[in-house]
Amino acid sequence: MAGQPAVAVAADARVALVAGATGLVGREILARLLADKSYSAVHCVVRRTSGTEHPKVVTHVITDFATFQAPVVDDVFIALGTTIKVAGSQQAFRAVDFDAVVALARSARAAGATRLGIVSAMGADTASPVFYNRVKGDMEDAVSQLGYDSVVFARPSVLAGDRAALAQATRPGEQLALVAMRLFKPLIPRNYRAVAAADVAAALVRAVQAGLPGRRVLLSGELRPA
Repeated sequence: MAGQPAVAVAADARVALVAGATGLVGREILARLLADKSYSAVHCVVRRTSGTEHPKVVTHVITDFATFQAPVVDDVFIALGTTIKVAGSQQAFRAVDFDAVVALARSARAAGATRLGIVSAMGADTASPVFYNRVKGDMEDAVSQLGYDSVVFARPSVLAGDRAALAQATRPGEQLALVAMRLFKPLIPRNYRAVAAADVAAALVRAVQAGLPGRRVLLSGELRPA
């Protein structure tokens, strides 16, 4: 009927912000939020145009996360991440996986956000001898101090998804791990098995929407369907 909104939403709908919507998990998070009537708008923060067109989407293409001023939102989902190989150095890797994530979470909190969900990594630990895991652990600790009512970290194992469709370079280590997991799946503990990007997104969105107070970590086994 004429005069009706293009997308029906709940009367008490929330506003979300998603960062990293051009990635494997980020695009799945965005799709779920756009289909969810409990959200009236979704601010999409990307480093390159995602191409997503939807009545609820407001796209912010930025190059400097340190100076980005987040709009007023309720829930924040961050799926930013790279690899040391792609970034080119440990310093460049940390600039994305720590600096950008923390800056964005801080900006959104200052704008009023109360619930935060972040895609981290299995093995995240500030005391880890592995640089990648140590950076992820530092990030988790830093954003946990920002004052959110509810913070959820998803720590997936190897991600299963179509990187080629996103014009992302294949990751040889990831491909080898996926092959090994298919061959030896019964012998691999649940937390170490490959997990679909869509399942990670679904579990993280559910956890953020639950809004349990404090800090919560979802291990890879918890991200998989029962």
